[in-house]
Amino acid sequence: MIGNFIADHVKGNKFKHYPEDIQKGIYLHRAIDTFTDANTIVRKSKRRLHERYGLYSGVIIDIFYDHFLAKNWGDYSQIPLDIYTDSIYQLLEKNKEILPEKTQELLPYMIQYNWLYNYQFIDGIQDVLNGMNRRTKGRSKMNLAIEDLKLRYSDLENDFQTFMIELIDFVTTEIDKK
Repeated sequence: MIGNFIADHVKGNKFKHYPEDIQKGIYLHRAIDTFTDANTIVRKSKRRLHERYGLYSGVIIDIFYDHFLAKNWGDYSQIPLDIYTDSIYQLLEKNKEILPEKTQELLPYMIQYNWLYNYQFIDGIQDVLNGMNRRTKGRSKMNLAIEDLKLRYSDLENDFQTFMIELIDFVTTEIDKK
């Protein structure tokens, strides 16, 4: 779980000093990223936004898919979302000293604003998009993407649900390889 969570903040092969379980999480996260980037359904979702957001459309779709996952959490897990997110925050806090610096910096905000839980709400996604737009100094116009989410909500949610079926199969196969 930790490896999967920190993978975006661990560049290249700088993961070799982590314990084996964390390395496996990083590998799995990277495999999921590769699978997602090549997936035709995800590409279809990105094309829905590409004209307005260009290269940022991929980041926006990641955020939208996080929204649909949180919103439909009960379809994918028997553990209620609030209990699951609390357990993730506790795990990360307990292991804070081994997290990359950037993850350590984000963690207090993530917990304070309960990002993982609040992804299920449109307002939560708007907050994330506003923050991403600030980080790009307004170039991305991501703050406007909530309009696109609302406008294309059914199509994007259908894309997500179809993608999740494929992703679950992929992850199951990857885990069985190990």
